[in-house]
Amino acid sequence: MVRGPSPTVRRRRLAAELRRLRDAAELTIDEVGEKLECSASKISRIETGHVGVTPRDVRDMLEVYGIEDDEREALVQLSREARKKGWWHSYNEVFTGAFVGLESDASSLRTHQALLVPGLLQTEGYMRAVIRAIRPDWTEADVDRRVVARVTRQKLLTDPHPPEYWAVIDEAVLRRTTGSPAIMRAQLQRLIELAALPHVTLQVVPFSAGAHAGMEAPFLILGFPEQADPDVVYVENTTSGVYLEQPSDVHRYTLMFDHLRAAALKPDDTVVMVKEAADRLA
Repeated sequence: MVRGPSPTVRRRRLAAELRRLRDAAELTIDEVGEKLECSASKISRIETGHVGVTPRDVRDMLEVYGIEDDEREALVQLSREARKKGWWHSYNEVFTGAFVGLESDASSLRTHQALLVPGLLQTEGYMRAVIRAIRPDWTEADVDRRVVARVTRQKLLTDPHPPEYWAVIDEAVLRRTTGSPAIMRAQLQRLIELAALPHVTLQVVPFSAGAHAGMEAPFLILGFPEQADPDVVYVENTTSGVYLEQPSDVHRYTLMFDHLRAAALKPDDTVVMVKEAADRLA
């Protein structure tokens, strides 16, 4: 899987630009809907990136906003790119929402997990054990489909131009034997291998650190190479996830991650702890 421009990120950028241009034209969503003879809810969904938008719709909206030809055509082309399908569309039943599309175009990923090995670092055996524990009602075919999708997603870290990946996990992740001692030992060895990659940083918050900033919920901060694409935070919960894009929210989670890094063991000491945990399972 060679990374290319993500249609998800392009749609997000287009939505933000259309919202900015409408504000600059001093038009309300209702006024735009009236001029284009469509519902205000359609304009709202386009501006929040919840639905795709056709090049024709973009051209019509930009004409209402008084945008000249060159800028108009650039945004129409952006709408064409945003309508392309990424590799993850083959796994629609596995990857819901915009998460994987955003992840695929990120230049930096900063994540915290208190209970599980982060998805991009999991072995196939660990994945299967986790899925079966969480969803015992799924068939073997259901599990296989999700494992294949997740393994494909992991190619992000071995791409010729991978993102900078920084994971902070709780010591509990190392101590809980998931699947079997053999599966867990293989998982710990995988962490050691991946931590040696130049673009991967792994840290563990030890039990001795006590209460810490990441105890509420796992989260991921996605950074993007283009200034037009601001950072976004993805916060996981039991059934889905929430995207936070307000600068104040992103700043709050960035500070939280900085506190976690400060409370965690240094990367070299983390590798020592992971090796000791693996040795205990030998």
